[in-house]
Amino acid sequence: MVRKHIIFKGHVQGVGFRITFYQQATRLHLTGWVRNLSNGDVEACVQGEWSLIQQAIMHMQSIRYIRIDHYDIEDLAVLENEKSFEMKY
Repeated sequence: MVRKHIIFKGHVQGVGFRITFYQQATRLHLTGWVRNLSNGDVEACVQGEWSLIQQAIMHMQSIRYIRIDHYDIEDLAVLENEKSFEMKY
């Protein structure tokens, strides 16, 4: 179990990124949250098995109307009591 802070850069707002990432994370039983940033990036904190987090990222990269130019990942401490994934506004 790991927790990652991710900043997605590219054409990631106005293309359904948050809802798609939310759906994918929920399907993979990941926990955390995703939100748009005022500079046009998307920020997420994602917790679960590392291979499943990687799968969620690869899924987002495969969607033709989303263009991820780059993403930064940082390790965070696992939150033991987190139970769901949510979209923040």
